[in-house]
Amino acid sequence: MDHIPQKDIAKDMKHLTPKADTTKCGFTMLELVIVIVVLGILAAMAIPRVERDTKQEAADHILSQIRYTQHLALNDHKHEFDSHLWQRRLWRIVFSSCADTGKFYMIGSDDDKTGSTNGFFAKSEAAIDPVTGKPIFWQNTAPCKEGGDGTVSEDIFLTHRFGITKVTNSCDVADDATHIGFDHLGRPFHGVAFTNSDAADYGGYAPNGCTFTFTLSNGETFQIRVEPETGYAHIVGQVSS
Repeated sequence: MDHIPQKDIAKDMKHLTPKADTTKCGFTMLELVIVIVVLGILAAMAIPRVERDTKQEAADHILSQIRYTQHLALNDHKHEFDSHLWQRRLWRIVFSSCADTGKFYMIGSDDDKTGSTNGFFAKSEAAIDPVTGKPIFWQNTAPCKEGGDGTVSEDIFLTHRFGITKVTNSCDVADDATHIGFDHLGRPFHGVAFTNSDAADYGGYAPNGCTFTFTLSNGETFQIRVEPETGYAHIVGQVSS
């Protein structure tokens, strides 16, 4: 076998090595216009989806708060059967209106059974938001300012956060506040029949359960149902909830 000089091999390899492509690439004006048009179409298609997500987010959030209220009732025994005011101590969630007509909710227990003009329990008796560590409480004589005054959970302001403008309850008579509470067995109680109770009875018990209807600023609605006896809460029409 003939010996090939190293310098000849190197010379041949140099010819085989591909040259770098120095040609510069870019977008033409037509291509940029097409991209912009496609992005616009995708954005237009996404807008209805965002609206549906807001509605779903509101429903999921409120459902979790109702379940949190029941959780507190099951874990914090509030019954004092030797007191005719025992129902007042039940953990409850209250949906009400601010001074500027915005909607909010709060969760608490009238632990000392003294009542209150502000949702029937005081700020010191309100539940604590496990995320922010702040009371789930507001005053119906104060406006629903953005985020409240910094001392309460910001999540409670339904109009500001989700655009909810109306809350009704199939259990309560028409008034400015609607309540649902739970006893130590998780059973539902409704309205002022238990929040203002002065009798040692079960006047506030909701034997038929309760359905809450929430209306958004765009006219859309969703419902959350609290079943009788078990107090099981779920979004109406969503089996998986």
